[in-house]
Amino acid sequence: MTASQDFQSLVGALLAATNAFDTDTAVALFAQDAVIDDPSTGERFIGQQGVRDYVERFFVGYHTVSVLLSVRHLEDGRARARIDFTGDFGHEIGRLDLTVADGLITRIDADLE
Repeated sequence: MTASQDFQSLVGALLAATNAFDTDTAVALFAQDAVIDDPSTGERFIGQQGVRDYVERFFVGYHTVSVLLSVRHLEDGRARARIDFTGDFGHEIGRLDLTVADGLITRIDADLE
């Protein structure tokens, strides 16, 4: 399996979990000390508890449905996913820059286009 396929699978698993509002499964895809930096929320979310807070507030709380538009491998351990987000907030296209180590997400830098 190529790095691009690995990222595609990991992002697919994350979106499947968030679309099902399955917080536990989503959190399990992240390293213990993972960071999500999302300027659109004005916050950084640290560790698995931070990831849980992020998923519960912005995916479960807003009934967000996400559709993967593309995944592009950037360099070792990094990829950029473009996502179509729809929910109680309306509609947005965003990007998730993911860093992965040992099969777990260690960092997401999120932003809206």
